[in-house]
Amino acid sequence: MFKEKVVSARSGVPALLLALAFLVIPIAGIVLSVRGSHGMEKPVGAILAWVVIWVVDLICLAGFFSVQPNQRVVLTLFGNYVGTVSDAGLKFANPFYSKKPISCRVRNFETSKLKVNDQDGNPIEIAAVVVWKVVDTAEASFQVDNYENYVHVQSEAAVRNLATAFPYDSHEEHTVSLRGHTAEVAGRLKTEIHDRLAVAGVEVIEARLSYLSYAQEIAAAMLRRQQASAVIAARQKIVEGAVGMVEMALDALATKNVVQLDGEQRAAMVQNLLVVLCSEAAAQPVLNTGTLSH
Repeated sequence: MFKEKVVSARSGVPALLLALAFLVIPIAGIVLSVRGSHGMEKPVGAILAWVVIWVVDLICLAGFFSVQPNQRVVLTLFGNYVGTVSDAGLKFANPFYSKKPISCRVRNFETSKLKVNDQDGNPIEIAAVVVWKVVDTAEASFQVDNYENYVHVQSEAAVRNLATAFPYDSHEEHTVSLRGHTAEVAGRLKTEIHDRLAVAGVEVIEARLSYLSYAQEIAAAMLRRQQASAVIAARQKIVEGAVGMVEMALDALATKNVVQLDGEQRAAMVQNLLVVLCSEAAAQPVLNTGTLSH
């Protein structure tokens, strides 16, 4: 396992001034050597020396590199990891070092719309937005071949796995669904993607579903099913509330001794109250001008 090793590099400004000077000085030396010969044998040795100095200086120019803010540069020498430079600015290092810049800025992308089956086997279309950044440049460089492609592929794999772990929708209170429990689903997705990308030195900051729907071929049927399930769930709540209200009304009448009802009258009253409370249309009252016995 490769772990990031932060190293420092020399400031590139003094080295750049020195390198520019050594680019000019050899040229001036060659010119002066040629002019100072005055028709005598050319000073080949001096000229070669100046040429060598000039070539060496050109090679040293390869040692300059810049580090942008919130960026790091990975240094390697003939395949060996040397370290990572994180200080921003113009830097100078061994010209034979291979220098690979890696951005540590926060990045995000949206996965493509994936067609998968949810926990109940219904085909759905799903996509997610992933916010991430590189936290270990050594792992990002050497643990995987292409860390950006690795992030994209593993994120889509995590989204697929998430879709099969939960139903699209559920009317039961304790059942987590993709549509009804966005916070829990987002937390599960972030954890799974982070576990997959940890080997590449990547931290997942946030992951949330950005698109969720039934597949086109069953969308109409599932819409009717959702509507029916919603009606049933609403009816259950209405009936529960109506029964509680009827019970409360009967208890209040008995406690305050407003009226004495026998079993048949209580049953009729319960029936009438349930019809009034559970009916979708407004009930039309019928006034009884006689006695309760009638």
